[in-house]
Amino acid sequence: MTKSDDIRRANHQESLNTLTPSIMILEDFHVHTNFCDGSDSPEDIIQEAIKRGMTRLGFSGHSFTAFDTEPCMSLDGTQRYMKKIHSLKEKYAGQIEILCGTEQDYYSEMTTAGYDYVIGSVHYVRVDGEYISVDHTPEIFADLIHRFNDDPYKVAEEYFSLVADIVNKTNANIIGHFDLITKFNEGNKFFDEDNPRYISACKYALDSLLKTGKPFEINTGAISRGWRKTPYPSAKVLSYISSHNGSVILSSDSHSKDTLMFQFAECEELVRKFGLRVVTL
Repeated sequence: MTKSDDIRRANHQESLNTLTPSIMILEDFHVHTNFCDGSDSPEDIIQEAIKRGMTRLGFSGHSFTAFDTEPCMSLDGTQRYMKKIHSLKEKYAGQIEILCGTEQDYYSEMTTAGYDYVIGSVHYVRVDGEYISVDHTPEIFADLIHRFNDDPYKVAEEYFSLVADIVNKTNANIIGHFDLITKFNEGNKFFDEDNPRYISACKYALDSLLKTGKPFEINTGAISRGWRKTPYPSAKVLSYISSHNGSVILSSDSHSKDTLMFQFAECEELVRKFGLRVVTL
């Protein structure tokens, strides 16, 4: 299925514009390369995107974090990444539109100047001066809970207090994986997502972010990596976003060319189910 001319024109506007939910979405803005923790080069990903008939592709390299250099771009790599993506924009002009973005972590001190867009994300909670990842491994997440006196709802309260401020902190155009804290919580393994304290913390962040007008990702990254069966945010969060006139944008959070637009068809079904407003960059 191809997009109508109206949708193609809308894709090239600088502002966020509403898409018709029934249109197949052929663009993906949360994509990682081997400049950070992805497995493929930008050009290999572009060639795969063209094969799939994609109209737009946005790269989102992890911003440098001095306290954890494993998943992110290096300082030197950040400059090489930007130079490479901009050269590929020119090389593939007329075949696919390429955008150079970044996934800016809450605790990153890198500038976002020069990027086409910013995904704002919280990956860490700070405890006693240490930055502990909420999404690296179940074991690290379990240790994080232990560091909060074995109170997972205290972790949730701290996490969502950061998420609530992510747009202001990072100047984000897109709100990254809103409830990333649930990555390892399939079947309520670590905490009950219906607990009043969890709901209260979650709604606090939602209400704060809805005021910004920025779109929330429907993010399928944890599904493609085998941790979840459903995307972020949860169905209840999506329902809340819809009822408060919020908007969403589909993202694969791809770390491989094979997972571009991963399960977007299923996400479009969620969009229709909840009556969500889909936007594009």
